[in-house]
Amino acid sequence: MKTRFRFLAIVVAVLSIRVLAAGDACALDIKRMTLSNGAVLLVSEQHQLPMVTMAIAFDAGSRRDPADHPGLASLTAECLTLGTRDLTPEEFNRKVDFMGSSVSVDGGRDFASAGMTSLSKYRDDTLHLLAQALTQPRLAPEDIERKRAEQVAAIKAQEEQPGYVAGVKFNRMLFGDSPYGHPSEGYADSVEKLTPEDIHSFYDAHYKMGSAVIAVAGDVNADEIKAKLEQEFASLSGAVPAQPEPPAPNVAAGLHPELIDRNVAQANIIMGFGGIARSNPDYYKIQVMNYILGGGGFASRLTQVVRSKAGLAYSIGSGFEAAKFPGSFEVSLQTKNQSASEAIRLVLQQIRQIQEQQVSQHDIDAAKKYLIGSFPLKIDRLSSIAHFMLQIELYGLGLDYADRYPKLIDAVTRVDILAVAKKYLHPDAINLVVVANQQEAGIKAAALETGQPR
Repeated sequence: MKTRFRFLAIVVAVLSIRVLAAGDACALDIKRMTLSNGAVLLVSEQHQLPMVTMAIAFDAGSRRDPADHPGLASLTAECLTLGTRDLTPEEFNRKVDFMGSSVSVDGGRDFASAGMTSLSKYRDDTLHLLAQALTQPRLAPEDIERKRAEQVAAIKAQEEQPGYVAGVKFNRMLFGDSPYGHPSEGYADSVEKLTPEDIHSFYDAHYKMGSAVIAVAGDVNADEIKAKLEQEFASLSGAVPAQPEPPAPNVAAGLHPELIDRNVAQANIIMGFGGIARSNPDYYKIQVMNYILGGGGFASRLTQVVRSKAGLAYSIGSGFEAAKFPGSFEVSLQTKNQSASEAIRLVLQQIRQIQEQQVSQHDIDAAKKYLIGSFPLKIDRLSSIAHFMLQIELYGLGLDYADRYPKLIDAVTRVDILAVAKKYLHPDAINLVVVANQQEAGIKAAALETGQPR
């Protein structure tokens, strides 16, 4: 359960204050330290506002779910702010709200993220509440059962959405029983079976500071906040054993359709194959390539061809989901049932084209200009800075990453784009999920494989 701050949110929304100087927007002074319990601490002192934001990444994401307990990591994270050993959920929320602070714990695929935001004068009190939630969580059976029911209801509501159904099926096809093969929130029937004992066991095994990364941005002194963290998290010791990397997803040659019949007005389509890990050295070349193909909004080829020129798609885009382990490449789109086959054919055509012909100098210049120009927006607020620092540490990007990123993107060439398109795009070995009125859609996989129009 998340407690959202009120006064502080209003101040930020009204003032829209940028925390970095416009003249040096990418410069970040980051101090890196290690706590005695093994946690890595990154601090960016930003004294322009009397505010502090903290984010903590635990090796407790849904990739850690036991095979027979999908959704356990997510439910555990949601339960950690349901009070402490000394505070009921209501008392905990009142204390947070009184200060106008926020305290949260959220489950993710690779990591669980705990965090807080407060005015500087309430920093220590808010940190204490966060620390108590993480080191001495209440985890009462009745609270867990209530949260479990809420999560099941939320999953069932999502299952009514065709885009969600397509995404779940696509990941299952691509990853199977590997850590990325199930939705982070789990399935309704799997979550219904989770017990308070399951929650306690997962918490005990995975909420270890020795495997955690802490990022703090705002009106703080690095040495002072380190001392406070040493004090507050002294009892949360130990580390989580490393998780073996699963086999990279591999799609056999051919088009592999999964057609799900729903009485809907438009088809929801996801198509793709295995992708890359965030550590892949070609990551920046792939970023530029994908921007041109389908990640650049109205500037991308998929939007221009499938949406603007052919008038087939309501929305369309592509992306590589680069995570701790190799993720996926996906193209997702929505179109009328009757135009589903033609839209799919055009997508395959554009993937093949970017593999066969060098992109124009104009296209690559525009892509690099956008990617470099929009980068400062990733670190223009305290919350953005904190999560940016987590990414730096978790994926080994280096403390000077903010300065190096523009150079890494600018170094990409037309030859690089062609090379990574040939290496990482696989239009002849692709999974396809279509949630649609199948009678109207009339998907013919054999015709799509040969590139023939419907």
